[in-house]
Amino acid sequence: MTISSAPREIVLLGSTGSIGTQAIDIVRRNPERFRVVALGAGGGNVALLAAQALALGVEAVGVAKASAAQDLQLAFYAEAARNGYPHGGFKVPKILAGPQAMAELAQWPADIVLNGVVGSLGLAPTLAALHAGRTLALANKESLVAGGPLVRAAAKPGQIVPVDSEHSALAQCLRGGSRAEVRRLILTASGGAFRGRRREELAEVTVEEALKHPTWDMGPVVTINSATLVNKGLEIIEAHELFGVPYDDIEVMVHPQSVLHSLVEFTDGSTIAQASPPDMRLPIALALGWPDRVAEAAPAVDWTLAHNWELRPLDHEAFPAVELAKAAGRAGRCRPAIYNAANEECVAAFTAGRLPFLAIVDTVACVLEGASDWGEPGTVEDVLAAEAWARRRAHELIEKEGA
Repeated sequence: MTISSAPREIVLLGSTGSIGTQAIDIVRRNPERFRVVALGAGGGNVALLAAQALALGVEAVGVAKASAAQDLQLAFYAEAARNGYPHGGFKVPKILAGPQAMAELAQWPADIVLNGVVGSLGLAPTLAALHAGRTLALANKESLVAGGPLVRAAAKPGQIVPVDSEHSALAQCLRGGSRAEVRRLILTASGGAFRGRRREELAEVTVEEALKHPTWDMGPVVTINSATLVNKGLEIIEAHELFGVPYDDIEVMVHPQSVLHSLVEFTDGSTIAQASPPDMRLPIALALGWPDRVAEAAPAVDWTLAHNWELRPLDHEAFPAVELAKAAGRAGRCRPAIYNAANEECVAAFTAGRLPFLAIVDTVACVLEGASDWGEPGTVEDVLAAEAWARRRAHELIEKEGA
């Protein structure tokens, strides 16, 4: 293991979210390995952001919402008072605010940029970090799903380290052989709230049922994406973009225990799997320390106990989202961005009671059928335009469904 004597300097984007708070926990437990130099967040929780910034002693803080800048400054003074700082006895970091703040922070002098921004807002900072030559620890799906061609063009080999548990697992397993020796990638899925059900059994499911994920504690959009298996479709697109493996060589298997996070099958018949209890601190720590591991990042599997781990094929008739994502990925030309944006509109309509559960993926399929005019994205603006069209078209179909 080759660990630098100086701590790695980290820019943490999305610091007030789940990925960000867990990353900060890892940094605090490993001060000799890591130091956070800048933080960025949307601006919805300035009190937490200010507390993080003061505790970590960062140089810069950014909020995507321009109107939150003054609130953030006031939050610094309130947090300092709570911690007993004398008046003027602490340094307020540089504050950046507005739509470009995350991209500016992504270029801040540092070794690693951890992009935990949610949604398409994460694409611009991803590209900024890559162009600035930073190692990118990537937890923002939309960067690869919506902006795959742009990210591919900007990234140097090995510059992106995945944070998602499945892709982190694949990266670890791929150490076991050369690219030419890889036969296929197997992504595991918990199966979501409705694993084992047939399509006809999903017609009347409720929002409350869809939000009861059996393993992970996630936000409503991600949890419903898990129930429809759209999340696994997005992860297939990510895996293709990250590792260059053809879509036909990427499969999904249902693994309810969420301990085997993904597997790689090699041409000699060997399969290597990565196993650990479900805990995002492990892939986050590995991304920050890559290629070295961080000791005690998360608990290990207890090998003194008996374990029964199940793997079974995905029912593509009940859950067509995975094959739909593969088709969108093969077609390219903004299709993955359209797939993702249309799904977000449909999920919002489902949670609002305006769309049945099965109509989520069916509507996304209809949006994709009408996307033939979209070409390959050349800029971030091209991606955003395709997403805006997808949202409008999905909204039209949702309104028609409810009429």
